[in-house]
Amino acid sequence: MTKLILCGALGRMGRAILKVSLEYSDLQVVAGVEHPDCVRGQSLGEAVGMEEFKSVPLTSNLEDVLPLGDVVVDFTGNTLSALAHAKLSAYAGKGVVIGTTGFSPQQVEELKEFSNHAPILLSPNMSLGVNLLFRLAELAVKALKDKGFDVEILEIHHRFKKDAPSGTALKLLEIVANALGKDPSQVGKFGREGTDPKGEEIGVMSLRGGDVVGEHTLYLLGFGERIELTHRAVSRDIFAKGTLEACRWIKGKPPGFYSMFDVLGI
Repeated sequence: MTKLILCGALGRMGRAILKVSLEYSDLQVVAGVEHPDCVRGQSLGEAVGMEEFKSVPLTSNLEDVLPLGDVVVDFTGNTLSALAHAKLSAYAGKGVVIGTTGFSPQQVEELKEFSNHAPILLSPNMSLGVNLLFRLAELAVKALKDKGFDVEILEIHHRFKKDAPSGTALKLLEIVANALGKDPSQVGKFGREGTDPKGEEIGVMSLRGGDVVGEHTLYLLGFGERIELTHRAVSRDIFAKGTLEACRWIKGKPPGFYSMFDVLGI
C-alpha cells in the first residue's frame, strides 16, 4: 500500500485526485494539507463532502502529518509552497510528485538539489497522453528537421485559467526547439501582429474560453501537406489518474529528478 499526503487537497485537482484514488486498491490518501484560511478543524472528508475520507486529517502544516505518508503530492498552485513542501519531504526521505507549475529556472535547480535526498518527479502536465504527445512531438520534429516544415503550437483552455501560455505549451516549445537545435527563449513567439513575414520562430498561441479542460496541438506545416498532433482533455480525471500512476511508480525509487517519461518508460 502506498500512502499519500495531498497538498492542495481542497483545490480542483486535489478533489479530483481524492475521487479517482478510490479506484485504486493499492493507494491510500492518509492526510490533506491546505492553506490556513481553508482549514477549520474539519477532517478532510468533512471539508470535501466525501464520507470515505471522514477519518483523514486536514492540516495547514505538512510537518504535522509527514510521518504518515510514503509520497507527498503537491498541487498547491504556489511555487513557493511547493518548494517548501518538496524540501521538507525530501529531507525526510519521502517521494515527491509535483503538479504545480510556474517554477522559474532557479526554482527548478533548487528542486534538483532536493532530489539528491529523495526521488522527486516534476511535470507540467500529469496526463499520460500529453506526455506521450511530448515524445511524439520530439520524434516528428527531428524526422522533419531541415525538410521545409514550419512548427507552430496552439493551446486552448477554459476562460478562468490564469497563465498563458500554458505550462504544457511551454514544455512543447522547449521540446521542439531542442529537437531543432535551437534555444526556446530565442525562437518562441507568443502571439503575432504587424506585417513581418514568418522567420525561424516557433509560434505559441493561446485561446481562452468556456469550460475547455485543455487542448494542445503541434502543427508541422509543409508545402502541400500538414501534420497535426493533438491532445484533448475532456475530464480533469486524466490528470488525477496520471498523478496517481506517478505516485505508484515513485515509491521506493532512489533519489533523483524524474519526469512522467520515466513513469511511461519512454
